[in-house]
Amino acid sequence: MKVKVINRSKHDLPRYETALSAGMDVRANLDEPIVLKPLARAMVPTGLFVELPAGYEMQVRPRSGLAAKFGLTVLNAPGTVDADYRGEIKVILANLSNDDFTINDGERIAQLVVAQHAQVQWEPAEELSNTDRGAGGFGSTGK
Repeated sequence: MKVKVINRSKHDLPRYETALSAGMDVRANLDEPIVLKPLARAMVPTGLFVELPAGYEMQVRPRSGLAAKFGLTVLNAPGTVDADYRGEIKVILANLSNDDFTINDGERIAQLVVAQHAQVQWEPAEELSNTDRGAGGFGSTGK
């Protein structure tokens, strides 16, 4: 699938790092580093603008290495870029560690996953069909 992209960053376009990757790493596009204090958050620009086809979204997800090693995550994970959005893609990063984290220009800060989706039309009802799970909520199928 081809997706129109404007790259106003100083960096190459995101790309799949392996043949079976679902996500593409996206880089920070910064004039100066951002220091994220513990429990702080920042909107980090990427310099990318996209035109997704109808029926698709772009999910902005954390990078597992940054999360595991440094406690850095995408605050609204997964963030959603809708097909009708034309502004710059920015990543809301949060520092969940006890240490400052410096985000430098060109640093890989998140993953982008393009996914197909459906839109629903609500059908008001008084009853729903029965299932084995029923109304069992959080933890009802595990220990």
